Amino acid sequence: MAASVAAVARRLRRAIRRSPAWRGPSHRPLSSEPPAAKASAVRAAFLSFFRDRHGHRLVPSASVRPRGDPSLLFVNAGMNQFKPIFLGTVDPRSEMAGFRRVANSQKCVRAGGRHNDLEDVGRDLSHHTFFEMLGNWAFGGEYFKEEACSMAWELLTQVYGIPAERLWVSYFDGDPKAGLEPDLETRDIWLSLGVPATRVLSFGPQENFWEMGDTGPCGPCTEIHYDLAGGVGAPQLVELWNLVFMQHNSPLGLPATQHFSTPLGHLTPVILGGASPCTPSLDREADGSLQPLPQWHVDTGMGLERLVAVLQGKHSTYDTDLFSPLLHAIQQGCRAPPYLGRVGVADEGRTDTAYRVVADHIRTLSVCISDGVFPGMSGSPLVLRRILRRAVRFSTEILKAPPGFLGSLVPVVVEILGDAYPELQRNSAQIANLVLEDEAAFLASLERGRRIIDRTLRTLGPSDMFPAEVAWSLSLSGDLGLPLDMVELMLEEKGVQLDSTGLERLAQEEAQHQARQAEPVQKQGLWLDVHALGELQRQGVPPTDNSPKYNYSLRPNGSYEFGTCEAQVLQLYTEDGTAVASVGKGQRCGLLLDRTNFYAEQGGQASDRGYLVRVGQEDVLFPVARAQVCGGFILHEAVAPECLQIGDQVQLHVDKAWRLGCMAKHTATHLLNWALRQTLGPGTEQQGSHLNPEQLRLDVTTQTALTPEQLRAVENTVQEAVQQDKPVYMEEVPLALTAHVPGLRSLDEIYPDPVRVVSVGVPVAHALDPASQAALQTSVELCCGTHLLRTGAVGDLVIIGDRQLSKGTTRLLAITGEQAQQARELGQNLAQEVKAATERLSQGSRDVAEALRLSKDIGRLIEAVDTSVMPQWQRRELLATLKMLQRRANTAIRKLQMGQAAKKTQELLERHSKGPLIVDTVSAESLSVLVKVVRQLCEQAPSTSVLLLSPQSMGKVLCACQVAQGAMPTFTAEAWALAVCSHMGGKAWGSRVVAQGTGSTTDLEAALSTARAYALSQL
Repeated sequence: MAASVAAVARRLRRAIRRSPAWRGPSHRPLSSEPPAAKASAVRAAFLSFFRDRHGHRLVPSASVRPRGDPSLLFVNAGMNQFKPIFLGTVDPRSEMAGFRRVANSQKCVRAGGRHNDLEDVGRDLSHHTFFEMLGNWAFGGEYFKEEACSMAWELLTQVYGIPAERLWVSYFDGDPKAGLEPDLETRDIWLSLGVPATRVLSFGPQENFWEMGDTGPCGPCTEIHYDLAGGVGAPQLVELWNLVFMQHNSPLGLPATQHFSTPLGHLTPVILGGASPCTPSLDREADGSLQPLPQWHVDTGMGLERLVAVLQGKHSTYDTDLFSPLLHAIQQGCRAPPYLGRVGVADEGRTDTAYRVVADHIRTLSVCISDGVFPGMSGSPLVLRRILRRAVRFSTEILKAPPGFLGSLVPVVVEILGDAYPELQRNSAQIANLVLEDEAAFLASLERGRRIIDRTLRTLGPSDMFPAEVAWSLSLSGDLGLPLDMVELMLEEKGVQLDSTGLERLAQEEAQHQARQAEPVQKQGLWLDVHALGELQRQGVPPTDNSPKYNYSLRPNGSYEFGTCEAQVLQLYTEDGTAVASVGKGQRCGLLLDRTNFYAEQGGQASDRGYLVRVGQEDVLFPVARAQVCGGFILHEAVAPECLQIGDQVQLHVDKAWRLGCMAKHTATHLLNWALRQTLGPGTEQQGSHLNPEQLRLDVTTQTALTPEQLRAVENTVQEAVQQDKPVYMEEVPLALTAHVPGLRSLDEIYPDPVRVVSVGVPVAHALDPASQAALQTSVELCCGTHLLRTGAVGDLVIIGDRQLSKGTTRLLAITGEQAQQARELGQNLAQEVKAATERLSQGSRDVAEALRLSKDIGRLIEAVDTSVMPQWQRRELLATLKMLQRRANTAIRKLQMGQAAKKTQELLERHSKGPLIVDTVSAESLSVLVKVVRQLCEQAPSTSVLLLSPQSMGKVLCACQVAQGAMPTFTAEAWALAVCSHMGGKAWGSRVVAQGTGSTTDLEAALSTARAYALSQL
C-alpha cells in the first residue's frame, strides 16, 4: 500500500509541476452535484461567506492600473492594493491602516511584462488576459494557518458543495539549502480537517514557497487542487486556491512582484500569507539570506473563472456563464458557426480560437478602459492597443465580423460584470465609443496591410523571403500601422518566411535613432551641405512650404484630426548626399518635396515621423523616420520599399500619436516657462529646450538652485492652467508688432517675419496690445512649434529632475500626462516608506545587528529615492530627511557599539590577569566594534598590548590590535597584525600603534599561538 501511495504521489508531483491546462471536451461531468449557481452567485457566496461567517471587511477591487508601482504594467493579483500593509508603509491615518481581515474580488490583467499570456489566449481552453481573483486577507496576525485552512475547506466543501474526496492539498516540504524546515503544521492542519494522508502532498520551494520578489516578503504556501478525474483512472489535478503565510519587513521598499509560478491561463491563485510560531515566514535580504519577519499576514487567492468551471461542471472556463453570453453574442453578430470548444488541429479554420480571443480580449478592453487605461503608444496603453488590434483581426479575418462589431460586445461585458464592477456601467458609452473608433482605424490599416502583403507576395519567387523593408514600412506608420508580430503572424499563415535578419538591422537602426532623439539636436544622418543648397538655389528651387504642418483641428470628442498633404518630389539624395533622379528598392534616401506637413526638428521640438505613399498607389508605404530643415528646405529621411523618382506625386501622413505627444510636451514647456517666471520673477529667462513625446527639458537662468518649495510652486501653477483647460491661440503676425510687448517670451534667435505667436488663454491680438498687459499674466511666446489647442490635454506635469549646468543656469526635466501621475503616486509611496523608517528609528534598536539593518534599509531607500522617477521637490525633501535619518542611525550604531565594546572589555579584563599581553577571541559584528574593544582595553590597561580575533561566518576572521607605548618602537601594531593575518592568508593595515586586518582559518588556536609567539619575540 505504501509503495502504491508513493508511486501515485510521484505521478501527482509531476502532474502538478506541469500544471496541465483543462482537458478537451468530455462527456463525464466534473461533479456529481447538481449544477451550481451562476458566476455572480459564486462570487457573492465567497464574499458573504467571509463577511457574514468570519467577520471580514469587504473592500472593492482596485483599478487594474497600478498605483505607484512601476514594476507592474497592470494589477495582476489581489494583493497589489495591500502592498503598503505588507511593506509597512501604510499611512496610519488612512482607512487601510485599520484593515485586519478583508476579502474581495479583484480585477486582474496578465498581458505584457514579466507575466504575459497574450499570445496563448485562444490556443487552449484556459488562458485569459483578464480574470477575477477571489481573496481573503488577515493582517498583523489577525488569524493564521489554522483559521485560513479551515475557512477555505469550509467554503469549498460546505458552501460550494465540492465533494471532499475530489480535493487534494499540498504543503511546503522545506528547503535544506535555505535552512527551512518542512511546514508540518500546515500538513497536520489538513489532516485534522479530514484530508486523507494520501491526498496531502509535499513540495519544495519551487511549488510551495512564495516570494514577492528577489528580496522582500516570502513564506510557505499551501495549495488546494481539484481532481478532474473524480476517481476514474489517474488523478487529473488543477489548482483551485493558494494560501501563503508570510511576515513582512521589506528592505528595498517596492520589489518587483512575483505572483504566479505557473502559467496564468491556469488561473493559479496568488497569495500572500503570514508565519506561524512553528514555521515563521521570512524576508529575503539582498544577500539571499532569510530573516524572520515581525508581522504575520495571510493572503489567499482563487481564480473565479476556474472555480465557476468546477462548480458548473464545465471542462473549460469558456463554457461558463462568464463567457457563454459573449460567445452567443459573437455568433449572432458574425453569423459564424456555433462555438464547439475545439483546440489545435481539431479547430478547423481556427474558428473556436477566434471565439476565445475575441471573448477574452473584449473583457480586458472593457475593464481597462473603464479604469482609465486607454490604447496608446507605450507601457500598458501599448499592450492594450495590441490586445484591441488582435481582437479586431481575429474577429474580421476569421469570424468575418462586420465593421463596428467589437464595440457592440461592450454591453454584453457590462451585463456580465457590471453589477460586480459598477465603473463598467458608468463608463459603458465611453468604452464602446473608444473601441469603435480604434476598431475603425485599425480596420483601415489592416485592409491596407493585407493588400500590401498580397501585392508583395505576387512579386516573390517560391523560395523568396518577405522583404524586411516592406514589413518595416507596415509597422513604422505609427497608429495607422501594424505591429511587427502581427505582420509576422499574417505571413506565417501564408507559409512565407520574413527576412528576420534585415528586420533586426532596421530595428537596430531605429533603436539607435531613438537613443539619439533623447539628446540635443545634432546634424547627423542625411544633410544638405552648402554645395547641395547652392545647387538648389541655382536651379531656382523655392524653399519647402511647410505651412501644412499646422493643419490639424480638435474634434468635439477631444481627439485631434490631422490633415494629409499632397506634394511633388523635387529632389532625391543618397545617404552620402549625392543628388539622384531616382532611388531603388530598400534604399535609405533623402526626399525634398515642394510642400510638407511634417514638422522638421527645430526649436527644441523633435521631428515628426510617419510615412508617405505615391498618389494612386496607396498600398506602398515609404516610412519617414525624420525631417530636418536645411536652409529653408525640409529634407525627409526615408526608406524606399520600391522605386521612387523625381516628379512623383506623394501623399504624406504624420504619426498621430508621436505628433500629439510632441504637442503636449511643447505646450507644457510654455506653461512651465511661464510658471517659472511667476514663481521666480521676471529675471528668469529660457536658455534652451528640447522635447519629444517622452519628456521635456528646459534650461533657464536662475540666481540660485531652485528650492523644493519653489519647484512645488511651479508645478502647482502649471497644474492650475491645465485644469482650467485654457484655449491655446496661435497666429502669425508681423515681427515688428512683437518688439515692445511687456512679458512676451522669446529667445535670442533670429525669428522669421511674419512670426508665429502662441498665447495661452488670451487671443493673440489682445496679448500683443501693449496696453493690455496680458503677456504678463499668461504664457505668450514666439514659437514655430506645434501645440495643443487646449491646455487640458497636458493632463499633468511633474518636474522629475533639476541640476545646475553652470553658475546661473538650471536644467529642468519634466514629464506629463499619465507618466506624471504615476510619478506622483510613486513619490507618495516612497514618502510613506521614509515615514516608516523614521518611526523605526524613533523606536530605537535593541542591539547592533538591528541598528545595522535599519541603517542598511535607510541606505537602500536613499538609493531608491535618488533614482526613481518622481517629483523632484519631493525627492529633495525625502533625501534630506533620509540623510538626517542616516546620521542618527549611525550615531545610534556607534553608541550601541561603544556599549557593546565596554561590556566585552570588562569580560576580557576579568578573564585576563594584569600583564604585558592579552591575546584572545571575542564575538563582534564588525571590525569597528572589534577595534573599539581593543582601544577600551588599552585605555584601562595602558601597559598591556592587545590583539583580538573575532570569528565570522564561512571561516572568515577579523583581527585588531594595539601596542602599548612602552613596547615601541621595536614592537609595532602594523607588523603584529600582518604576521597574524598573513598566517591566516589575509591582509592587514594600520599604524605603529593600532592596526587591523582580516583572514580566513578554521584553526583559531594556531592563529592565537602565532600572535603570542610574535609578541613575545618583540617584547
